[in-house]
Amino acid sequence: MGVSFDTLGGMLDHGYDTVIDVRSPAEFAEDHVPGALNLPALSNAERAEVGTIYVQDDPFKARKIGAALVARNVAAHLQGPLADKDGGWRPLVYCWRGGQRSGSFASILQQIGWRADVVTGGYQTFRGLVHGVAYDAPVSHRLILLDGNTGTGKTDVLLRLAKLGVQVIDLEGLANHRGSLLGEQAGGQPAQKAFETRVACALASLDPDRPTLIEAESSKVGDRIIPPTLWAAMKGAPRITIDAPLAARAAFLAEAYRDMVADQATFAAKLNILRRHRGKRVDHWLDLLAQDDVEGLAAALMEDHYDPSYRAARARHDPQVLHRFEVADLSQTSRQRLAEDIAATLG
Repeated sequence: MGVSFDTLGGMLDHGYDTVIDVRSPAEFAEDHVPGALNLPALSNAERAEVGTIYVQDDPFKARKIGAALVARNVAAHLQGPLADKDGGWRPLVYCWRGGQRSGSFASILQQIGWRADVVTGGYQTFRGLVHGVAYDAPVSHRLILLDGNTGTGKTDVLLRLAKLGVQVIDLEGLANHRGSLLGEQAGGQPAQKAFETRVACALASLDPDRPTLIEAESSKVGDRIIPPTLWAAMKGAPRITIDAPLAARAAFLAEAYRDMVADQATFAAKLNILRRHRGKRVDHWLDLLAQDDVEGLAAALMEDHYDPSYRAARARHDPQVLHRFEVADLSQTSRQRLAEDIAATLG
């Protein structure tokens, strides 16, 4: 049985026990329905082999070989990840377009006695719903940007606000990147499609009538482009700004950079990328790095690079500032108090 979904929220609130993505691991890695279990009907190599036979040799031969491979792979899944599922288990299955892979997989599950359904249109249906949120429909949420110069602990405060019950979107978390040239995180960034899925699903999960805080960013987080509809809403959103002295920001940033500067060679290579913008100032940064003066390096980077960039960006957008919070330090206690004060202003 094919199940249709008209909205992203409806698909996310599907009501099934398990969503099974039967596409190849490579397809799944690029993007998938959040929470889906990847049980490939065909491996990467098998999908390529069957596709080649279909195009270059004989479609009937390809379907016959494909059917045998799917049956073999489903048998392995039944004896492995699905071995403990009882008779009441209700899965929802999808492939690329809701065709043969998901149909064959679901048919076998149905023959066993499980109430398995297939997503009409498969992943393409899901991608279309995500695309609508990311590229077509204007964002209706009441966005407020959390702004402040580098080192003011915006991401940390944002996460504290979430724990206080404030609606937030953590773009850096969704992009797995700290938002600058130096912000690479372990594990790398998701594919652009997967990032758009994360953002669209975050928007779908929030109440548009309540304020939603989101960190002020450029149009990209690392190499990932913020979806156009969200970026358009962010450009016109009012802001809450955090101000802190350079010394306090340097101390905070030095702690945040500690893991990155442990590998001085890699960090130095990243700093050298900025040479085309900052010229000989990079030599001073490299000297501070060599001396393991992380706090001095953080202060120099902010004075010479980040703060001028922020000033230029704000001059272009002329943002509306709702509240400005000035803090003397950025200790754990101060950041928690700051989050509580910001939450109080939101009501």
